[in-house]
Amino acid sequence: MNKIPKDRKALIYIVVSILSLLIIWQIASYLLDSEILLPDVKTVFKDLLGLLFMKSFSLDILFTVYRAFKSFVIIVIAASILGIMGGRLKPIGYYLSPFLTVLKATPVMSVILLAFIWFKTGNVPVFSAFLMAFPIMYIQMENGFNNLEEEMNQMCSIYNFSKKDKLTHYLIPYLSKSFVLGAKQALSMIWKVVIAAEVLTVPNYGVGAKMQLSQMQLNTSSVLAWTLVAIILTSLSDLLFFTISKIITKLINSRKEKVAL
Repeated sequence: MNKIPKDRKALIYIVVSILSLLIIWQIASYLLDSEILLPDVKTVFKDLLGLLFMKSFSLDILFTVYRAFKSFVIIVIAASILGIMGGRLKPIGYYLSPFLTVLKATPVMSVILLAFIWFKTGNVPVFSAFLMAFPIMYIQMENGFNNLEEEMNQMCSIYNFSKKDKLTHYLIPYLSKSFVLGAKQALSMIWKVVIAAEVLTVPNYGVGAKMQLSQMQLNTSSVLAWTLVAIILTSLSDLLFFTISKIITKLINSRKEKVAL
């Protein structure tokens, strides 16, 4: 009897898990017997399908994605540069350490509320997401630089690699793994913060804004439908980074083989 491939087996477990969640959801909805507390699966997915035909749906998605992407780009550039500097130059790492501690300990809601006082509605999600996700990306890049493989470093020195070869065949491939991991974790945080900020600030367009309006109307089914939209956006970004990480892993392995030869 042929064994089930690992990828297919993982897919089976994922499908079973999703079906289990839907069954639990449906049972809970039946027991509560209240559309306001917890509507059934069919109603929510019907509302989810209905969102696609809303005139503002594409704009809501576009503005949320724009805010998330804008914050993401700023974080990736700033945190990557400062993370590498903090790993290479210890005084910079020590100097930034208290700032990172404060950012990691500050509640998300506090940041959003303060940003709401300081900035226009549209800028609140971007600023809030930056402060919350910056430490994640920074720490990954700093640790990645600190954990550069000593043996590989020595090998580059022994074979007198030029700075260009060391950068292209060693540093970039090795740090790419930390970069992808930090970017993935940061983006997951960004989605949550951006949507939470939209819920509180209620801009003209945005997934979070529509969640808040649905909640004000006690339309729980619509809130859950928009929540599923947010989950889909996050899942798509995770899938993207999963694909990128596989490519990066292959690149790192090939570069290591070239260095070894």
